[in-house]
Amino acid sequence: MADSGEQALPPLLDAGDPAIFTVHHPHGRSPFVLLADHAGQQVPAALHDLGLPQAELDRHIGWDIGIAGTTRALAKRLDAWAIEQTYSRLLIDCNRPLASPTLIPEVSDGTLIPGNAGLSAAQRQQRIDAIHAPYHARISAELDRRREAGIPTVLVMMHSFTPAMNGFQRPWHAGVLYYQDTRFAHALLQALRAEGDLVVGDNEPYSVNRNSDYAVPVHGEGRGLVHVELEIRQDLIADAAGQQAWAERLERIFRALQPSLTR
Repeated sequence: MADSGEQALPPLLDAGDPAIFTVHHPHGRSPFVLLADHAGQQVPAALHDLGLPQAELDRHIGWDIGIAGTTRALAKRLDAWAIEQTYSRLLIDCNRPLASPTLIPEVSDGTLIPGNAGLSAAQRQQRIDAIHAPYHARISAELDRRREAGIPTVLVMMHSFTPAMNGFQRPWHAGVLYYQDTRFAHALLQALRAEGDLVVGDNEPYSVNRNSDYAVPVHGEGRGLVHVELEIRQDLIADAAGQQAWAERLERIFRALQPSLTR
């Protein structure tokens, strides 16, 4: 029972809101497992788009543009288990540790987020319990299942990045991100650069650490799994043609690298 000084919060999600994630190819036979933490841009109806116009939710601050379609296309080509998270990273960022100041941002790339201003501890915890925790619990359940069944697993965290940030034009077509385990990252970096038509960042435009990221430290390094975080520039995958082209490229590279990653 709540303390007399507390008022119970209304539910965050109701029957009209979409499920918090979608799993593709639940019985996929590939060793690759694809995670798309920032695939969606939904906001629960109760939060009225966080007080933002749709144009802001459509920007890179609201989601990783193009990564949902790219992930689906790649999962289909590989017959790989994949999960995409439905809700906007502005509601709660599912690739942030719970203590991160950007877990529920009040400002993102210069945009004030009215629906995130002055949240109580209970309101923050409600978002964790409703979105972040069950999303990662589903990933953990699949990784547990694969481990218990003796199924080889190579984890890929799928992301996209905006072509310009803080007035800086980003030259990379893609970025390969990692923390301490470089088994997949260095092989993928070399393979992408060998394509001959790509500028590929080595821990650019972001780098990974335990304070800024969740999936790599927890699901990858925490389990000792071969893994990588891949960033693709958003203008390259903004439409279906670009998404399919990158899925085709990545399928070819992943299949070539697979024997060395699963032995």
